[in-house]
Amino acid sequence: MRVAVYYNNKDVRIEERTVPQINDDEILVKTIASGICGTDVLEWYRIKKAPLVLGHEFSGIVEKAGKNVRNFKIGDRVVVSHHVPCMKCHYCLNNYHTACETLHKTNVDPGGFSEYIRIPKINVELGTFKLPDNVPFEEGTFVEPLGTVIRAQRLANLRENQTLLVIGSGISGLMHIKLAKSRNIKKIIAVDINEYRLNAAKRFGADFVFDAKENIIDKIKKINDDRLADLVIVCTGSLSAAKQALNCVDKGGTILFFAVPKPDESFEIPINDFWRNEIKVMTSYGAAPNDLEESLGLIKNKKINVADMITHKLSFDEIQKGFDLVAEAKESLKVIVELNR
Repeated sequence: MRVAVYYNNKDVRIEERTVPQINDDEILVKTIASGICGTDVLEWYRIKKAPLVLGHEFSGIVEKAGKNVRNFKIGDRVVVSHHVPCMKCHYCLNNYHTACETLHKTNVDPGGFSEYIRIPKINVELGTFKLPDNVPFEEGTFVEPLGTVIRAQRLANLRENQTLLVIGSGISGLMHIKLAKSRNIKKIIAVDINEYRLNAAKRFGADFVFDAKENIIDKIKKINDDRLADLVIVCTGSLSAAKQALNCVDKGGTILFFAVPKPDESFEIPINDFWRNEIKVMTSYGAAPNDLEESLGLIKNKKINVADMITHKLSFDEIQKGFDLVAEAKESLKVIVELNR
C-alpha cells in the first residue's frame, strides 16, 4: 500500500509499506478521504517525531473485520478517532477525557495519510462511528475537528446572551463561528490578519470582522455597549494573538486557548487584574466520544454545513501541495486528500 511519510512541511513523501495485519478484535479501514489539520503543519510539534505518517481526520470503508468484532462489518462506511480515552480513570470520570493517559497513548496504524489503516480494539470500541449514507466521505473528515470545537465551547460554557470573540479565522476559528451561530450566540466577532479568511468568517456567521492590526479593543467596545468580549477563543498559535486576547476579555469573562504559542514562547498574564475582575483563563484539547457523537449528529442532520469550508480536494499524489497550502495559510480553508478513488 502507499503511505505519505512526513519528514517536514516541505518533504512529504509517498512510500510503499505492507498492509497492516489485524487480529480478531480489530478492523482494517480502506481510507477514502483524509483532512490536513493545522496541527499537521506545526513543525515544532511534529518534526521531533519525524519521519511519521500523519492524518487524524479520516473516513473510509471497513475492508476487513476480526471475528470478535460485532458492531462493524465489511463494507461499512466509518469515521474513526485516532485518540480515545479509557472512560474509567479519575480524569475520564470527572469529564477530563482528553487528560486521560490512555487517550495520549492510543493511535491508529499507521495514520490517515495511508491507503489502509489498522484500527486497534479500543479505537474500534470507543472511537469508530458508522458514517450515514447522506454524509459524503469528505464531510466525514470533519467529525473529529468539529468534535474538538464542540468540546471547547461546552467547557467554556458559551451561552446565548454572550459576546464571542474568535481570534484566528482559519478552519478551527471558522468552525467555532459556525457552531456559535447555530446556537444563536448574541454577537460573534472574528479577528485575523488575512483578508481572505476574514471574508470567510463574515460569510460563515461572524457579525463583525476586524483586522488584528487595528485597535481591536476600541472596535469591540464600540459595537458591544462599551464592553469587551465575554468569551475569547484563541485559534492561532501566534504569540501576539495570545497577548491580544488578554486585553480583549470583559470582566467576569473567559479566555480559552484552543491553540497555543510555541513551547519556548511565553507571556505574562495580568493576574491581579484578572483576580479583581474574576476572569478565567482555560484551555481545551481534543475531543471525547460524546463530543464526536454530537459532531456526527450535527453534520448528519445538516445543522452545521461543513461542505462549504472545503476549498481543495487533492489526489493522494498531490499531498505535498496540500501541506504547502495549509502551511502557507493564505487562500485555503479545508484541504482534503482523496485516497483509493
